[in-house]
Amino acid sequence: MNKSLKYFDPETLASIRPLALRAKTLVEGIVSGLHRSPLRGHSAEFAQHREYMPGDDLRQVDWKVYARSDRYYLKQYEDETNLSCYILVDQSESMHYRGKNSHLSKLEYAQLIACALGHLIVSQQDQAGLVTYTSRIEHWLPASNSPAQLDNFVQILETPATQTSTNLTQVLSDTAGRLQKPTLLILLSDMLDELEPVSQALKLIAHARHDLVLLHIFDPDELDFPFDHTTRFDGLENLPSLTTDPLLIAGAYRRAMKQFHRDLERVCRQQNSDYFSLRTSESLAQRLPHILASRTRS
Repeated sequence: MNKSLKYFDPETLASIRPLALRAKTLVEGIVSGLHRSPLRGHSAEFAQHREYMPGDDLRQVDWKVYARSDRYYLKQYEDETNLSCYILVDQSESMHYRGKNSHLSKLEYAQLIACALGHLIVSQQDQAGLVTYTSRIEHWLPASNSPAQLDNFVQILETPATQTSTNLTQVLSDTAGRLQKPTLLILLSDMLDELEPVSQALKLIAHARHDLVLLHIFDPDELDFPFDHTTRFDGLENLPSLTTDPLLIAGAYRRAMKQFHRDLERVCRQQNSDYFSLRTSESLAQRLPHILASRTRS
C-alpha cells in the first residue's frame, strides 16, 4: 500500500469542509491502495445441467461431467447476480458527538466510510445502496452501480435527520421487509442502545439470510473517559443531564463500556455477523483496508 495513505487521517479530512471533497480525497487514497474489492462476489445456488448450445459461454461448461460423459453440459443456477449492498448510517443525536480533541464527529466519520465503501463497491460493477435512519428510515437510496451513485450518497448524507432518537430494531425490521433477496448490509452506528433489542434486531437480519457487517463507531472520549473535573454531561436522545465528579465514576464507567463492547461482539458472532470497532481518531485510509482484508480471510 502507498505510504502516503497514512496522511489521510481525521485531521487532514476535517480540514476539507465539503463532504463531497472529503469523500473524493479519502476514496482516491483508499482505492489506490486496493487492487480488488474484497466485498465483491456472486450469489449462486446450483440448480441443474443443460446441454451445451452453440454460442454458450464456455466458462460455464462443467468439465468434470465432460470427462465422464464426453458431452458438453453447462451449469445452471437458481440465482446468479452481482453483489448488492446497502450501507445503513445512524443519524441519531448521539452520532453528532465530537470530543474536545477529536477532529470529526461520529456522524462525519460514518459519512466518509459510507462514501468510500459505496464508491469501492460501484467501481467493481456491484450495486451499492444507502439507508439513513434515526428512530425510523429517513432516506432510502436503491442499490445501483451508476457512476452518479456517489453523488447521490453525498446529497442524502448532507440532508439533516428529522428525528433525534434511534430505534435499530424497527429500522432493521423495515429494511428486511424491503429487500427481496439476501443482501450484504453494512451498519454504521455508535450502537448506544440496550443490548437485548439490538440482539433481537440482529437475529431478525440473520433469519432473513442477510449478511451483516457492524462498524461500531465511537469517539475516544467515550472509551477513555478523560474528564477530571466536576462536569455536566448533557443527555442525548431524550436522556436527562447529569452533573457529577468524573473521578467517582470513571472506573465503573470504563468497565461497563468494555463489557458492553464485548457483549455486542459476542452477539454479532452468535448471529454470524462481522463486528469491527473504530475510533474516530483512526486513519480510515489504514483502517478500512484492514477491515476489508479481514472480511476476505473470513
